[in-house]
Formats: sequence, C-alpha cells, structure tokens
Amino acid sequence: MTHLKEKDPFCCPEFIPTPWEDKIFEWEKKRFLKDRVCTLFYMPLNFGKVMKRLNKKVEAAGAIMPDWLCLSDHTSMWNMDLYLAVNKEIPGGNNITMDGRFYSRVYEGPFSDTGTWCKDFENKAKSKGFTFNKLYLWYTTCPKCAKKYGKNYVVIMAAVEMKTNSLNQTP
Repeated sequence: MTHLKEKDPFCCPEFIPTPWEDKIFEWEKKRFLKDRVCTLFYMPLNFGKVMKRLNKKVEAAGAIMPDWLCLSDHTSMWNMDLYLAVNKEIPGGNNITMDGRFYSRVYEGPFSDTGTWCKDFENKAKSKGFTFNKLYLWYTTCPKCAKKYGKNYVVIMAAVEMKTNSLNQTP
C-alpha cells in the first residue's frame, strides 16, 4: 500500500483505531439510516452508489454522521444491509434505532482475512463471557482511501450479553 500524498484527493476521514479496539458501547436508541447493497458471493457491487444515496439524504436533512460509523450486516451471499449512524431522523429515509451493549474490535489487512477476523472476534468475545447472534462489520474507509492511508481497518461489532453461569443461578 502507498501512503497518502498531500495532492491526492480522498473521500474518507482517516480512521483512528484506539477508541474502537476491544471496547464496549452502551447504545440507547442510537439512530441509523438503513439501506441495502447488492453483493455477489459477499462482494459488494453497488456500495459506493448506496453510500452516495445515503449521503445525499443526510446532507439534505442537515444531519451529521457521527464517527462516519456505517455497519454492514451481510444477510446473505447476495445482499447486505447498511446502517449509517446519524444524529437525527432523516425525512424519507429508513430510520431505525439500536439499543444494547455492543462489543468492538479492530482488524487491519486485506478483506480476504475477514473469515479469520470473525473467528478471532468470536473467540475474544467468548473469552470475555459474551454471547451474541449477529456480527456487524464497519469498513472504515473505501478501498482507494485505505490504499492512500496505507491501512485497511475493519471494525467488527456485535450486540452482546453476558453468559450466565447455571451454577450461580438461584432456583
């Protein structure tokens, strides 16, 4: 990978991994704008087009995207849902909220390592006593910006619950 040059344009802010590495977030009615991306064997086909559509809605509403957080839920080999964090309801958008305790870890490298990252995430979460049903991936920069910054960070998040120990439960 090459590093960002001053004259090169970029569209994604540089990602700082520290606030997201091995962290727990408590969300109460955290706002997201939801959309869908077509994929072919999990590879996104129209990710950029969908992000531009979402960005237009956010700008038209005078809203902001906190941390540029955009969670991806790979619902099948053929599509994924996107959840773009926003600070207010977006008129004409598919507005949703998320609640709960979310655990996050940061990974860096080629997208081909995603399977390895997911297994590592599951192992780390289990070692902390967490259970979860669904993983979300946050692709923190587009491929062009990742190349310019010299790092391809991906954050994996999941809504987690603590495992209960049946020996410590009261009848």
